[in-house]
Amino acid sequence: MLRTFATALSLLLISTAAQAQDRPVYGPELQGFDYPFPVQTFGVTSQRQSLQMAFMDVAPTGTANGQTVVLLHGKNFCGATWGATIKVLSEAGYRVIAPDQVGFCKSSKPAAYQFSFQQLARNTKDLLASRGIEKAIVIGHSMGGMLAARFAIEYPQAVERLMLVNPLGLEDWQAEGVPYAAVDAGYQNELKTSFETIKNYQLKFYYDGVWKPEYDRWVEMLAAMYAGPGKEAVAWNQALTSDMVFTQPVVHEFKRIKAPTTLFIGQTDKTAPGANRASPEVAARLGDYPELGRRTAKAIPNAKLVEFPGLGHSPQVEAPEVFHKALLEALSQG
Repeated sequence: MLRTFATALSLLLISTAAQAQDRPVYGPELQGFDYPFPVQTFGVTSQRQSLQMAFMDVAPTGTANGQTVVLLHGKNFCGATWGATIKVLSEAGYRVIAPDQVGFCKSSKPAAYQFSFQQLARNTKDLLASRGIEKAIVIGHSMGGMLAARFAIEYPQAVERLMLVNPLGLEDWQAEGVPYAAVDAGYQNELKTSFETIKNYQLKFYYDGVWKPEYDRWVEMLAAMYAGPGKEAVAWNQALTSDMVFTQPVVHEFKRIKAPTTLFIGQTDKTAPGANRASPEVAARLGDYPELGRRTAKAIPNAKLVEFPGLGHSPQVEAPEVFHKALLEALSQG
């Protein structure tokens, strides 16, 4: 009864807040935002907590090829952002698993959690095991690219192919001279997040100053969580995961990746977490994705590089037809 009352109260607060402004308001686990495919939950027992990990498990709609693709979202993205890619892969005969990591989107927002790429990789591995998947093609975008690389290093036997789409972590920002920001300071900054701040950031770093109306949905997806009744939990988890991204570089271990790897790099991407804290001289040399892509392709054994001229941080969102053609071609070469 108490849980029912609490749920009703939460929904009432969401509804009331939504009526008070033009933009939608979502709950801390993205309640109110619809995903393109049915969402299931996997119970994760981790760090003395019982947590929920949301995911989509989409069966092939085309002739099944017996292969599974795992799609790992970025920090400013969710499993839902992969919607068009899931459809394309499913039609091509792949089973597709697209999780929301703990701390993100429709998954739990723990008040205390030791976030690490190793921990998120372990959670993902446990999810796959629960679905009877021993080996998969792993595709990671942005922060999900850092996670995918770590997953491939930790569990080489579980990765058939590795594909990285404009991944973060192709450089070590702290080693390059970006000052560290304390988690408490990060939390205060996260509390200021709005539709406008997210859009302005993505416009500058992701899309090279060119905005399309269809991008608004993905900004709204995030901003509405920050505006909702659970905004403090959302902001705290984002501060913790920002610290993880900044302090846990994987770039120094690329040589340990054994899986055949394809890098998809939008050439106008300028993403460099923490660059706003760096001196102008340091900031100017960060986020050079054309150079970072070429350097990474040399650092990872058995890696191929696919460059997208004129595209930025999210080629699957910016030009889905171009990206999916290249993705299917790379998969066919496997």
